[in-house]
Amino acid sequence: MFDYETLKLIWWLLVGVLLIGFAIMDGHDMGVGTLLPFVGRSDIERRVVINTVGPHWDGNQVWFITGGGAIFAAWPLVYATAFSGFYWAMLAVLWALFFRPVGFDYRSKIHNATWRSTWDWGLFVGGFIPPVIFGVAFGNLLQGVPFQFDAYLISTYTGTFWQLLNPFALLAGVVSSAMITLQGATYLAHRTEGVVQARTITAGTGAALVMVLGFIAAGLWLQGIDGYRISSVIDPSALPNPMGKTVVREAGAWMSNYAAQPLLWLLPAIGVLGALAAAALMRMGRTLTAFVASSLATTGVIGTAGASMFPFVMPSSTLPAASLTVWDSVSSHLTLGIMFWATVLFMPLIVLYTSWAYRVMRGKVTAAYIRENEHGAY
Repeated sequence: MFDYETLKLIWWLLVGVLLIGFAIMDGHDMGVGTLLPFVGRSDIERRVVINTVGPHWDGNQVWFITGGGAIFAAWPLVYATAFSGFYWAMLAVLWALFFRPVGFDYRSKIHNATWRSTWDWGLFVGGFIPPVIFGVAFGNLLQGVPFQFDAYLISTYTGTFWQLLNPFALLAGVVSSAMITLQGATYLAHRTEGVVQARTITAGTGAALVMVLGFIAAGLWLQGIDGYRISSVIDPSALPNPMGKTVVREAGAWMSNYAAQPLLWLLPAIGVLGALAAAALMRMGRTLTAFVASSLATTGVIGTAGASMFPFVMPSSTLPAASLTVWDSVSSHLTLGIMFWATVLFMPLIVLYTSWAYRVMRGKVTAAYIRENEHGAY
């Protein structure tokens, strides 16, 4: 069994892996949904787009569910505090996601242009809104969330929903949306051909440029935002006690990890270069390699945010000492250990099954395929 400190670090990494897996796998489904009304101009073209992700989208939801479950089990204080503070934002995500299962199942059941167009825009909402809100949430985490604990460690959120929609957070939302749209574009370009593929490549190139420019702008902006630093001595092996430390706010504190570990600069570099490479590779017709490059870009962007904040997970702008960190917001040693071995057992099975499913259902989705499977295709 690993010691407590090591398990805390392992679960910080594993939650990051799950978030990245969600952004890559469920993200390309959402990106395709975002592109749907724009790259498909006719009913048959939109059915082509939908059927590239139709067989897989619900399986990819495993990453979303597992990520949320991992946060609940590994970081219960973070889960409770985040879901109370971001309550309306999380409900907006949930409401947007409602459009996905019904949209995929109902869209082509009736031969009516208005009916189908309505569900097409519903799938757009289900693909566009969640990444924006997740990006806004990360933008607020980097600025600090207005919450505090009482003597019984019951959290109180002191902000409002509208305070979440501040300029920096909205910029983070733009970066997140562009990142997911690029992820969807590379996948869609790989699974389609002809005019749908051409429009997708054009849209994906635009998403890559927006992502890179927004990501660089956010990085420059972040250097002027007051970050957080633990100024007291921390015992990484101690039992969780989020109020047992002293935290100060300093301009540029979010860049201190990069100064201490220069290799971390590879993360933002991968984010920028991966996005540009994905756009270039799509235009060269190397769509599968473009998907890999886009996935690396997603890893770089999320990794950059995580590396900047470490060891903080959810900083508090109301009471900095109440900020939740990797060291003091976790479950017990036993819980982390059991979860670790469960992950070691089941994660490879999920990856193997997902890989098998994509291999079996590989290949281009064409208009001819839709016509031949009029009643079986989405």
